Amino acid sequence: MFRGKNYKESAKLIDKQAQYEPQEAFELITKTAKAKFDETVELHVKLGVDSRHADQQVRGAIVLPHGTGKTQRVLVFAKAAKADEARAAGADYVGEMDLVEKIQKENWFGFDVVVASPDMMGVVGRLGKLLGPKGLMPSPKAGTVTPDVAKAVQESKAGKIEYRLDKTNIIHCPIGKVSFGEEKLSENFNTLMSAIIKAKPASAKGQYIKSCVIASTMGPGIKINQAKLG
Repeated sequence: MFRGKNYKESAKLIDKQAQYEPQEAFELITKTAKAKFDETVELHVKLGVDSRHADQQVRGAIVLPHGTGKTQRVLVFAKAAKADEARAAGADYVGEMDLVEKIQKENWFGFDVVVASPDMMGVVGRLGKLLGPKGLMPSPKAGTVTPDVAKAVQESKAGKIEYRLDKTNIIHCPIGKVSFGEEKLSENFNTLMSAIIKAKPASAKGQYIKSCVIASTMGPGIKINQAKLG
C-alpha cells in the first residue's frame, strides 16, 4: 500500500509493538497528525463478543463532553406539535411523507442523524433498507425514537454519538478533532470507553476488550493498553 511522506514520518514516532497509556497515546496523536486540515480522531475497539448473537449486541448512545467537532445535521420525522418542537430545538429538516419520498426518489442523504417520534415509525419503517446500511435508522436504544424529539435534537447537536458493533465485532467512533488537544480528547475517550464497558452483555465470556486503537484521519493507528480499560 502506498503511504505518503507525512504518514511515514509519523509512523516512525510510534512503536507498533507497544501498547500506550491513554494520555501518552493522545500526546502522540497530536504530534503525528500532519495534514493541512483539522483531522478527526477515531477510536476502534475490538470486543470479545459475537455480534451474530442477539444477546451479544453492544449498542448505545452517549453525549461526549466536548462533542465531536462536527456539526450534526439532524432530520426529524414528526407531525403537528412534535414537528414544531423539533424545529424550535434546531432540527435541520422536519417532515413526514414528504421527506420519505425525497429520500426514496432522490436518494437524498443530506443529514447525519435521524430522529422520529414513535407514531412516525410506521412511515419511517419503509426506509429501513436505505437508512439501515448507513447506520441512520432511528432506534429507541439510541434514544432517536422518542416522544421527546426536542431533547434528541439538542443532544445530537451537543455531540451525541451512537456506538454499535460491526460484523467483525469492532466499534468505530469519532471522538473529536486533533485541535481539541490531549485533555479534551482523553475526556471524550474516557466517557465513550466507560459507556462501552457498562454495555458489556451478560452472556459475554472471557476478555471483553480485545484491542483498542486510536488514529487520526491521515495518521497511523496507536494501540492503547486495554488491560487498564476493563
